[in-house]
Amino acid sequence: MIIITGANGLLGRGTVEQLLVRVPAEQIAVSVRDPEKARGLQEQGIRVRRGDFTDPASLAHAFEGASQVLIVSANATGEEAVGQHLTAIEAAKTAGARRILYTSHMGVNPSSSFPPMRDHAATEAALRECGLPYTSLRNGFYASTTLMLLGAALKTGELAVPQDGPVSWTAHADLAEAAATALAKDGFDGPTPALTGSEAIDLAEVAEIASQLTGRPIRRVVVPDDEYRAGLVAHGVPEAQADMLLGMFAASRQDEFAHVDPELAHLIGRPPTPLRDVLKAALTQAG
Repeated sequence: MIIITGANGLLGRGTVEQLLVRVPAEQIAVSVRDPEKARGLQEQGIRVRRGDFTDPASLAHAFEGASQVLIVSANATGEEAVGQHLTAIEAAKTAGARRILYTSHMGVNPSSSFPPMRDHAATEAALRECGLPYTSLRNGFYASTTLMLLGAALKTGELAVPQDGPVSWTAHADLAEAAATALAKDGFDGPTPALTGSEAIDLAEVAEIASQLTGRPIRRVVVPDDEYRAGLVAHGVPEAQADMLLGMFAASRQDEFAHVDPELAHLIGRPPTPLRDVLKAALTQAG
């Protein structure tokens, strides 16, 4: 049985939907913190059980009968995130899984300025030592992040954030399809090549695309790091989260997310979704 964790989230749910096209529903199970939210999956014949990375006993039940387990990375950082991933890896081993898949990142780097990349590196190190075959899906940077960054700019006309670098923004839907393909075909051993969009775009270009789509001018303004951090904290953002956001810009300036690779297109059998299309769909939905 193929177990998908985090199936109430965007990537996990998308992976389940894509997997349903490839394998029978009775071969799929999901591990979610809130089974009630996954009732629709249960109605499609998918086994739904509660599983929480902070509760090993729940994972033992959720992973029962596993042949493969997809560990969708935790919504946490630092030791908390890595600890949760280690708990999930151990639970998959105990359940008898023959392969573990993990949603890592193209920018995985133990010395990255962006803390989540260090967490992914630590988790990949644990996978190498776990004793089971594994696949580390090195996903591109989520294109949806640009929507978060554009939030205020859509009203003010200014995308005012620190200096950045080019990023090969990648659609959740494409990454979900790639994960489902990897689960169904059982192809990769170890880390995949970077699963990225087909072009790397900086925030000046993001602002230009948003301007074209909305018909309103949006100007890219570079804000000094210290000023940006102070503004976040003044608006109630916790200091640790502000530092993490700054780390994202610092890492992009070092081209940690700029690589473009054809592997995602190969996996899904078509060109990756352009950032423009992701933004257009989201802005249209938002009205």
